[in-house]
Amino acid sequence: MIRNTLMAAAATIAFATPAAAQDFAITNATLATGDGSNPIEGATIVVRNGRVDAAGVGVTVPAGVPTLDGTGSWVTPGLFATVTDLGLWDVGAVSESNDTRAGDSPFSAALDVAPAINPQSQHVKVSRAGGITRAAVATMPSSSIFGGQGAIIDTGDDPDPIVRARAFQVVALGEGGARRAGGSRVSAHALFRNALREARQYGADSRISGTASRPPEQRTGDDMPLDPRLVDNRTERGDDVLLSRFDAAALVPVVTGAQKLYVMVERAADIRAVLALRDEFPNLDLVLVGASEGWLVADAIAAANVPVIADALDDLPESFEQLGATQSNIGRMVRAGVKVALNASAMEQPRYLPQFAGNLVALTELPGADGLSWGQAFAAISSVPAQISGMGTGAGTLSPGAMGDIVVWDGDPLEVSSTPVKVYIDGIEQPLENHQTRLAERYRDLDESDLPKAYDW
Repeated sequence: MIRNTLMAAAATIAFATPAAAQDFAITNATLATGDGSNPIEGATIVVRNGRVDAAGVGVTVPAGVPTLDGTGSWVTPGLFATVTDLGLWDVGAVSESNDTRAGDSPFSAALDVAPAINPQSQHVKVSRAGGITRAAVATMPSSSIFGGQGAIIDTGDDPDPIVRARAFQVVALGEGGARRAGGSRVSAHALFRNALREARQYGADSRISGTASRPPEQRTGDDMPLDPRLVDNRTERGDDVLLSRFDAAALVPVVTGAQKLYVMVERAADIRAVLALRDEFPNLDLVLVGASEGWLVADAIAAANVPVIADALDDLPESFEQLGATQSNIGRMVRAGVKVALNASAMEQPRYLPQFAGNLVALTELPGADGLSWGQAFAAISSVPAQISGMGTGAGTLSPGAMGDIVVWDGDPLEVSSTPVKVYIDGIEQPLENHQTRLAERYRDLDESDLPKAYDW
């Protein structure tokens, strides 16, 4: 009934063009601001010029702003999924449609995921229908410990999904890095430290150096935008280096702290080794990904002020580096003061993020377990991943001035039975139709005498 009421109300609102940011207000709704606080009943949100104007109780709707009655519904910021492969594949088993790995590439750190993202992918559309409005997209390390440079995207129904290209670099250490570096963590760390040293030296040797602020990017003829401080005409480097020129150049922003470094690591000892890298490279902007044993070193992670993108409910040791896995991992890290977001790559589809967040809330009811409050759990899939990704408070919250990414739900979004009925990105209402919804409608009538057109003879 909520869905039908909202749809009918929305039908009375006329907008200039489908692609234009919409001024609108939703009243009488249960509001979750995404900042970690508890939901607010009987609230109003106003969106103007594609951004949140006001949200809360006692908010006055400006004259002339179209209004929807949200009685019985929940309104939240859009969900932020990280780390994902959205837009990088259509059929996983068909290599021609799968750009999630580049095992035969001559490059590693220089790989840039942005040109490969397909905003018309069904996985993007399905995620959008599930309330995902922003995501961090990355390729996974394959032939090298480096996965390349990830991008921040929106899931809007438009041809330009890129919000921020080359937003972070991905590197695999632990067991995954050991396999790719010669079979040992010793080799992985030697390779990694050598790469950072090469990048630091390459940056220092650049023809244009010492610039206080980063100049505009330039194209060098290879269609790969580069910081002009890293542009030179040399095609070869010294005989004692391991990185190509492009890979070395791609790691310079990591060494200087201009680009975040997502480190895939699980074991407590490996986490300590990653944190210790700042002794030699103090500018590293580290983010831990996975961290199944993070709770064992939570105080050290918090003291280092390093955020974590953690698997939500690991409770079994799938590998030797996860012997200390527990469902209480996230709850214990948060309690220690660690900023933690849920890892979307650890689940089958990003749209399941609310379900996993809801399970973390349920953990608070189990004796001896450490879970999250409702507000903390929702923040772990909205504002916290946005902050970790460098978006600040501009995404994942309903604070004034934030992006107009709004999701209207027919119930508590952390309940598995709830579903989005409306999704806005930058104040633009988005279509929720996708291949799955079309299949559901196609087979809603189970009368076998009425077969799909494909079976007509």
